[in-house]
Amino acid sequence: MKISIYTIEKKSQDVYSAAIEKQKRMIRKYAQIEEIPLFNKKISQAQHRDATIAKESYSEAFKPYVKGYCIALDPQGKLCDSFEFSKKFDINRALNFFIAGAYGFEAPFLQQMDEVISLSPLTYSHQVAKMVLFEQCYRAMTILHHHPYHK
Repeated sequence: MKISIYTIEKKSQDVYSAAIEKQKRMIRKYAQIEEIPLFNKKISQAQHRDATIAKESYSEAFKPYVKGYCIALDPQGKLCDSFEFSKKFDINRALNFFIAGAYGFEAPFLQQMDEVISLSPLTYSHQVAKMVLFEQCYRAMTILHHHPYHK
């Protein structure tokens, strides 16, 4: 299985990077995983103009990667527990997650997704949301492989 996590963000090292790298190493015991941060001049300029233009620039950046089974993380998405989340990994296709920039997703992009989920009703910073997603991916793998981590 291949898992790809696409984010609208500048590539950087911060306090969360080491924890995310640790999660990636643990996930690689079960599946291929990659993190693809997307950020370009158009996104940077759009974010300084207005929310609508910013959302459009995110959709444009994500467009080449909308294939396989696609899941967007959005505050208005469906909430699920770890067991329900783990079922998303029991497929024979590439699994792609999308985390938008500060302004979120535009509606047409969300309509292209196979699923739209929310990690929590709480609002997280971009880095915290990404770290939670990586942890839940690892938890999902351990649930599917009957590993005691989840307990």
